[in-house]
Amino acid sequence: MDFGRKVSSGRFSRTEIRDISISVAVLSLAFMLMFATRNNTFILTAFRTTFGEGAMAYVGLFLACVGLVVVSFLLHEMGHKITAQKSGYWSEYRMFPAGLAFTLVLSLAGFLFAAPGAVMIAGDLDNKTNGKISIAGPAVNMVFAAVGLAGSLLVNGSVWVVPFYLLASLNASLGLFNLIPIPPLDGSKVIKWNVWIWIAGIAVCAIEFIALMRMSFYYTI
Repeated sequence: MDFGRKVSSGRFSRTEIRDISISVAVLSLAFMLMFATRNNTFILTAFRTTFGEGAMAYVGLFLACVGLVVVSFLLHEMGHKITAQKSGYWSEYRMFPAGLAFTLVLSLAGFLFAAPGAVMIAGDLDNKTNGKISIAGPAVNMVFAAVGLAGSLLVNGSVWVVPFYLLASLNASLGLFNLIPIPPLDGSKVIKWNVWIWIAGIAVCAIEFIALMRMSFYYTI
C-alpha cells in the first residue's frame, strides 16, 4: 500500500482519536497543575470568584484548560494534518508517551514544556510542500493570539479577561516557539521553503507576544 499518497481526507483512525484524547487530557491537567503550583493569584482568584472556593474552582480551571488546549494545541496540529492531506499525503497525529509524562512532571514544579506528540506524514516532501504544511500550525496560533488580545482589550476589567488572556498567552507562545528555525520545529522547515514567509510569521508572533507582555490585564470583583 502506498501510504505516501493514499489519503483519507478528514478522517480519523481509532488510534489517532485515542492519541488526541489522551494528549488533550494530559495537557489540560498539566496546565491546571502549573497554575495551581505557581499559585497564580490573577488566574486562580478569577476562577474562585466564578465557581466558588474549593474544588469547584479547579474543576472550572480544568475545563477552561481543556478548551484552551483544544483551540491552541489541537487546532495547531490539525492545521498540519489538513494541509498535508490537501497536498495528497497520509497524515495522522501520534502522541509521545514519554513527552506527555515529562510535561506532567514539569507542571508539578510550576513549569510547562509541552512535547505531547506530532502529526506524522508519510511520503517524500519537497521543501515547498513541507514549508506550507509547517506554517499552517503557527498560522492557527497567530489567529487565536490576535483573538485573545482583542478580547482582552474589550473585556479588560471584568473576570472574562482571564480566559482571553490565557488564549492570547498560550497561542502567542506556541506560535513564536514553533517558528524557531531549529529542527524539528516548524520554523526550520518554513525557512528552507521561503525565508520571507518565515520572517513575516515570526514577526507577527513576536509582535503579539510583546503586546501581550506590555498590556496590563485586570478585573474587578
